[in-house]
Amino acid sequence: MRPAARALTLAGLLVACAGGGYLLQRLTAPAPTLTVQAPGTKLPPPPAPDSAAADAPAEETRKIPEEVPDLSLPDLAGHPVPLSRYRGKLVLINFWAPWCEPCRREIPLLQKIGRDHAAKGFEVVGIALDHPPDVEKYAKEHDIHYPVLIAEKNALEAAQAFGMDTVLPFTVFADRAGHVVTLKVGELHEDEAGLILGGMEALDQGQTTLAQARKSIAEGIERLHPAFPDAPKP
Repeated sequence: MRPAARALTLAGLLVACAGGGYLLQRLTAPAPTLTVQAPGTKLPPPPAPDSAAADAPAEETRKIPEEVPDLSLPDLAGHPVPLSRYRGKLVLINFWAPWCEPCRREIPLLQKIGRDHAAKGFEVVGIALDHPPDVEKYAKEHDIHYPVLIAEKNALEAAQAFGMDTVLPFTVFADRAGHVVTLKVGELHEDEAGLILGGMEALDQGQTTLAQARKSIAEGIERLHPAFPDAPKP
């Protein structure tokens, strides 16, 4: 089993932002029961805390979108950057936070992916869910070379646009036309990255179709992780 993942309660984060503060609830949760999911997959909402279960309204089941949503988020300099800017490239979009341990462990791998695949038109983009000063400090201290965008007050909206809620990290892989090829929930590992990138390159070279790439990636990850029998199916 992979180490336990850290989860972020984004709803609480937004309430805190609205009140002038910034509250990060760090919840320890079991490793997610799903690894990669194709667009259209229905994701059940996370269970509400026991204390709030009686009063909380039922959340709708979310779906991973077919295409990268039309979001615009500020970069480290505060300039708005639309995700549509990355159309025409193969792209990896990683949702993370500086306080998230598995997120931090991923960064060297993401840096390596960005370096090794840059010549093929591949772009790594980080979307950080935290205070801009904290993100900027961490990015500088760890010499993060790929673009980092910040979802602070609109953190929940940004995650929900990809069909997600509270699990960090998660990583979206998209083709040059902006189609979501697959979404990886939890920490990305080198064997998973190699398999996913291989499928994306085959798609990019016209050796397979989008549907076939999605299917082969899902089947490949299932072979790597046969202990996930309860993962939702598309």
